[in-house]
Amino acid sequence: MTPRAADRARYDRATAHLDAPVAVVDLEAFDDNAADLVRRAAGKPIRVASKSVRCRALLERVLTRDGFAGVMSFTLAESLWLARSGFEDVLLAYPSADRGGFAELAADPKLAAAVTVMVDDPAQLELIDRARDGGREEIRVCLELDTSWQPLGGRVRIGALRSPLREPAQLAELARSVARRPGFRLVGIMAYEGHVAGVGDAVVGRPLRSRAVRVMQGAARKELAVRRAAVVRAVRAVAPDLEFVNGGGTGSVQHTAAERAVTEIAAGSGLYLPRLFDNYSSFTGRPAALFAQPVVRRPGVGVVTVLGGGYPASGAAGPDRSPVPYLPEGLWYDPQEGAGEVQTPLLGSPADDLLIGDKVWFRHAKAGEMCERFDELHLIEGDAVTATVPTYRGEGRTFL
Repeated sequence: MTPRAADRARYDRATAHLDAPVAVVDLEAFDDNAADLVRRAAGKPIRVASKSVRCRALLERVLTRDGFAGVMSFTLAESLWLARSGFEDVLLAYPSADRGGFAELAADPKLAAAVTVMVDDPAQLELIDRARDGGREEIRVCLELDTSWQPLGGRVRIGALRSPLREPAQLAELARSVARRPGFRLVGIMAYEGHVAGVGDAVVGRPLRSRAVRVMQGAARKELAVRRAAVVRAVRAVAPDLEFVNGGGTGSVQHTAAERAVTEIAAGSGLYLPRLFDNYSSFTGRPAALFAQPVVRRPGVGVVTVLGGGYPASGAAGPDRSPVPYLPEGLWYDPQEGAGEVQTPLLGSPADDLLIGDKVWFRHAKAGEMCERFDELHLIEGDAVTATVPTYRGEGRTFL
């Protein structure tokens, strides 16, 4: 029996009492992935990205491990909810225009001490000030650096369109704006190099593309390391008590950790290991989060139909954004239908061994987005479900 076949047998036994659709997290794989992230971080703390987990119980689990410290959140409402729930160090990774949330933050000393907000424009500081509604608590602020690689004098851009702040002087000027404005304190810098951390460099069947990605990433890492160090020096000249410099992502943990200017690493997707993280030469992990759909039809030889499963991931639309049939091995989508809203035909010889009611196990393209489709996660140890915990959705929280 292959390892994947053994996993399928375990998951089927563990969830035999549960009707599909159902979502699970294999805790052994989850913990192994966490340990690998810590190993690659080489002593620097990892701030866990909540958008890639979206389950309070699993955030709490990973934060009890040595090597993890703090949460990187994705909306202000989520940040405040986590802080009220006992999370004491929450970095909001994206700017917000949530005026009501900022009023709450400025009025509550516990929340203001726990939550750090992201800015990359003086207008965002102005919005927060207008939203205070009389609240006098000091707002903790982090600046975001644009990490994109721009060779050929900027005529080419590789990387996400995020912060407009790119050069040391630009970040130092915004740091001075924060320092001049009462009620704010600059505590950190963040730089997420998505073109390195989130792009696979070992795509099966595409050796030329993979080599080109490795060349690009090598050059981008070198350029960013120099620029990030200069940015940190410039900002520390304005704010010498800077608490953290955050960088990285699951795919670049070991590279970012090697930079002296970086004090902590961000990672989250590597805990669940969705399908987009299969194509990396620098690390491997174990798929930990899966969902199962039930077989409801057998249209013919080599075909079964499962219920639903059309759970595309965010990003530019394409086949790589669809979940992938994972267990049993050897199934694929009908190219005319793909993953459907209610009906998903699956092709391949393993279909002939599947009966009505059997489960087909899928991996989502991304990590936490799977949790927007399920109210709960069944946590598997060995061949048994040992706990069932709510996702954000299961707690009635849909932040985006």
